[in-house]
Amino acid sequence: MEYLDIYDESGNHLGKEDRNIVHKDALWHNTVHCWLYDQEGNIYFQIRKEEQKLYTTASGHVKAGESIKEGFGREIEEEIGIKVDYDKAVFVNIYKFIMDKKKKDGSLFRDRAFSNVYVCSFEGSYDDFNFDEEELTGLVKINAKQTLELLKKENGKIKGTVIKKESDKNIAKEQDIEFKNFLVNKGETAIDKYGDVLKKVIELTSKKGTIQINITK
Repeated sequence: MEYLDIYDESGNHLGKEDRNIVHKDALWHNTVHCWLYDQEGNIYFQIRKEEQKLYTTASGHVKAGESIKEGFGREIEEEIGIKVDYDKAVFVNIYKFIMDKKKKDGSLFRDRAFSNVYVCSFEGSYDDFNFDEEELTGLVKINAKQTLELLKKENGKIKGTVIKKESDKNIAKEQDIEFKNFLVNKGETAIDKYGDVLKKVIELTSKKGTIQINITK
């Protein structure tokens, strides 16, 4: 049984509750959206297994009694198999996320989350990644500036590096990344969903100089 801290809509702590009850009764709780970037201005998106779309580097619930940054480190390790100095993670923003959807068994999944978004620098090797194959099929490394322009334009494609496990080894291949490849839920826009984190990575790596924007139709 997994317990989550629960809150009112204003963020006042109310106690803790079983995760299943949290989503049954639409109780407010914390999640963490974890992003890795490098000092060349690139950001890592995971390829979500279920949707085969690009999403956060890693993400999930913050457990009861766990700090947001502790949740950041745990989710990164669980989903992509690396340890990071989560104390160095940089805050981006907190968003209120509300979604109700029917599950395959007909029950209603009710989500009321404070989505805490953080970024952390990563300078390791592709070989360091050990993907949770239940959650994702790999990672995509793409330039944050180019991605921001692509999402603003809502059309076109840019070059990215796709990292997947093949024959027990991580293989990196250059591939076109299109606007339609990004995970966006009903009622959302890509620029609203990912714009702030891309801007934060650009801000943190701007000292590296100007990178040419190249989006093709």
